[in-house]
Amino acid sequence: MTASAQVLCDVCPKFCRLREGQTGFCRARSNIGGTIVPNNYGQCTSIALDPIEKKPLARFYPGSFILSYGSYGCDLRCPYCQNHEISMAGREIPTRKITPEGLCDLAVDLSRREPGNLGVAFTYNEPLICWEFIRDTSQLLHEVGLKSVAVTNGGITRKYADLVLPHIDALNIDLKGFSEDFYRIVKGELEIVKDFIGNAVEHGCHVELTTLIIPTVNDSPALMEKEAEWIASVSPDIALHLSRFFPRYQWNNLPITSARTIFTLRDIAKKRLKYVYCGNL
Repeated sequence: MTASAQVLCDVCPKFCRLREGQTGFCRARSNIGGTIVPNNYGQCTSIALDPIEKKPLARFYPGSFILSYGSYGCDLRCPYCQNHEISMAGREIPTRKITPEGLCDLAVDLSRREPGNLGVAFTYNEPLICWEFIRDTSQLLHEVGLKSVAVTNGGITRKYADLVLPHIDALNIDLKGFSEDFYRIVKGELEIVKDFIGNAVEHGCHVELTTLIIPTVNDSPALMEKEAEWIASVSPDIALHLSRFFPRYQWNNLPITSARTIFTLRDIAKKRLKYVYCGNL
């Protein structure tokens, strides 16, 4: 392979073509020796035992706790990201190395203590850009009777979704908004996310969705009608979480979402869906 040869990374729909040593848009996958490798494999930036409701998952073992693991990198560029310090970072950020075996052992140890631990949630940054670590760890978790959870934007191609979804028990997927215009803002693709949601349901995963409601951007009642109608067409049993926007990162000049807006959109969504939750009120 010549020094100028490029290799395609097809994990997300950015389809980065990378020269030797070059890192992709996600800041976590690079061309090393002609192979695309995840630089953030087992590189831990954040770890904590959280209530399962914090993911948020309302209908998956409610009242339980789960070990939350995060690395660095993301394939989106949300200008309001609440975890931008790690999601927008690359290899320059300090990390602690942990193997799938080490993470599984920690999860098992916590499961024997109070308040107990359900398994591992891959979260904080975008976990699916290192789908290999999720697969490898989840296989070990299942061998010892623990659960695997992913909190994701769903921006992974079908090829890799089909490789990792059989190993995941539950997901909370960020459905950022229900228009391609909004997804252009965050540098993503709505149709890819919709396909991932449907695919996760077909794989038998427990699926819940979260939409962060941002004033003047994605708070249209008409969009919520379309979103709820589409979700119901996949499965009316999918729980939808509606969350308030608070100024973050680059979008610090927009107002906080009013509780009234959240309640209005909740009432619209509940016409189609069985389970709609209002978060962070």
